[in-house]
This record gives sequence, structure tokens and C-alpha cells, in this order.
Amino acid sequence: MYEKINGEINSSSVHVVDLRSDTISKPTPEMREAMANAVVGDDVFGEDPTVAELERRAAELLGKEDAAFVATGTMANLIAIMVHCPQRGSEIISGDNGHTFRFEQGGPAQIAGVQTSLIKNNEDGTFSLDELRDRIRKNPDFHEPYTSLVIIENTHNMCGGKVLPLDWIEKVKNISKDYNIPVHMDGARIMNAAVYLKVPVARVARDVDTVCFCLSKGLGAPIGSILAGSKAFVDKAKRTRKVLGGGWRQAGIIAAAGLVALDTMIGRLQEDHDHIMQIARAIDSLKSDIFKVDLPAVHTNILMMYIDRSRVAVKEVIYRFAKVFKTDIVKVSVRASSLRPDCIRFVTYWQITDEDVRDTIDRITFVIKEFENQLKAGIKS
Repeated sequence: MYEKINGEINSSSVHVVDLRSDTISKPTPEMREAMANAVVGDDVFGEDPTVAELERRAAELLGKEDAAFVATGTMANLIAIMVHCPQRGSEIISGDNGHTFRFEQGGPAQIAGVQTSLIKNNEDGTFSLDELRDRIRKNPDFHEPYTSLVIIENTHNMCGGKVLPLDWIEKVKNISKDYNIPVHMDGARIMNAAVYLKVPVARVARDVDTVCFCLSKGLGAPIGSILAGSKAFVDKAKRTRKVLGGGWRQAGIIAAAGLVALDTMIGRLQEDHDHIMQIARAIDSLKSDIFKVDLPAVHTNILMMYIDRSRVAVKEVIYRFAKVFKTDIVKVSVRASSLRPDCIRFVTYWQITDEDVRDTIDRITFVIKEFENQLKAGIKS
């Protein structure tokens, strides 16, 4: 439709700001140098010194006994579930917007033989503690599965990068402990949570039995996640990692980037938080009835822009942010994503500069005003 009105897309010399996810962040020059010079060995034999150092450092940072370097966050969560739920037909309890339930291809059921009992997530990423207690199967008879694990997510992706309150996590632990049920934290962005709370990351992970985090999101490493817990847990986790195809060999080449990430990338995450807040404030300042943000709910590097979908289609807005035409005043392409039908997600990371933020604000402002003017004039895009 736009092409017919405005002519062909002008794709040359367009500045692209890609805010679809922090997973598209590239390794820093220091990471690339460390990877090129990494000392390596066969990690399946436990002989890669760089992997061993990364695991040691990560476990220490998280306040856990041991850690395993794995390929992805999805693999880390699946391994945790398989170790905590060794009996097929077990049950885990999770929020209904949790990543392990929504975006990991049903791995617990498909691979681990584990079903999920869902509790509705609140807007802040928590869920009802009373319902948690009710959902735990106490002394199940032979008709029922065993409740074997509780999973929480921090920061909570689908709730807009929310940071879970520390006192709530402690209450989850206490309820679960009453029934001898472990708690696993999907902490893909736990470093963002620690920076937001201004506490050591070990404090964020204190009240969970196991925790994972991604090196390949805001921390900028190219590949890999860490899964941590007790020494006995990690021994079982590494065995499970092998059966999932995760027994990599000279993995020190990528572990080296992870070490640089731990040394240099955690402290600077506040910049990403500040950048996303600048974008959020700019959208809020427009006072649009169609496009809205919840400023107090912006905690970290994720921003949800909510849209009145009875008036505008999310996919059309995403298209318009990204596609630049000859007639556009602001010739910047902003890439965003949508995981829900009523909002658009923006995510910042280390390569997003102050200039990128200014250009993003200009583009979003231009597109929002364009849609509002079209709606006032009764024109469909």
C-alpha cells in the first residue's frame, strides 16, 4: 500500500537501528582477540582450561558451588528440568508467560516427559504465592504426577524486562522448601536484574537452587549460557548436556569471549537501561491515545509499547518503523519485534549508541504521528 503511494522503497544509505533483541549483539573487539588467542583442550574430557575458568568464575559470581557452560539458555533450562525431574511424568510449576513454557518448543514435555502446571503471571513477572502453594501436589496418589520443580524467570521477558522482587523470590523458596521442591531461575538476563537492583548477582540468585544466564544477550558474547547449582547438580547436568548433543570439544574458543563478558560487560548494562528509558520517555511525551508505554514498569533494557489494536495493526506499525520511503522525512529504519498482538518490543544492547537512540526516537515519533494523522483523516494505511 505504502509503495503505491510513495514509490519504491529507498533502501540505499539508510541507517538501520536493530532493536529486535539483544541476542543480535556482536562480540566486542576484546572478545574477538581473546577468542583468537584462547588456550583450549577437549572439554568433554574436562581438559579445556578456558572453559574450566569460565565455569569457576561464573559459579563464584552466582554464589553457587559449580557451573556448566552450555550452548544456549533453552538447553540450560531443559537440562535443569531433566536433572530436577528424573522421573518421567513429573510436573513443574511455572508462570503462564514464562519463557520455558512459551518459547522453548515444549521441550519439557517433548524431551523430558514432564508436564507444566501454569499460574497466571502478574504484570510484574511474579505469580500468586497462594496459588503456588495450592498447585503443589502434596502426597500424590498413583493417579497424579509428582510436583518436582518450580521455575521463575528474572528478568521477565514477556512482562517487559521486569525485575522480580527479592522478597517474593525468598517467599517462593520458603513455600517450595516446605515440600522439598527445588526452585530454578531462568535468569537469562539476571545481570540486568542485579544492575537494576544495585546488588551483587549472587544476591539475586541466593534463594534458588539452580540458575542459568545467557552470555549471548546483553553481555555480548557470541554463543553460550551458564547453568549453576550444587556440585552434585552440575555433575548430573554435564551428563545430561552430553545426551542433548552439548558435549562440545575445544569450547575454550567461545568460553574466552564469556570471560571477557564477565570482566567488562556487566557494569555497562546500565547504559542499555538508560537508552531504553530515553526511548520510553519520548513515546510517553507524545501523549498518544493509540501508542502507550508504562514508564514505571520499564526496569531494564526491554520496552513494551502497547497499541490500541482496534485501530492499528501491530504488524503494520513494525513494517512502517523498518521501511523507509523516498517521501519520508526521517530516513532511519528501526527494527522491532512483537511477541504479543497488542504490543511492540524494543531491546537495547552495547552496540546501540546515543546517536542510535536519537534516531530511533525521531523515527518512532515520525511514524506515530503519521498513523495518528491518517486515523484522524479516516485514511487506512
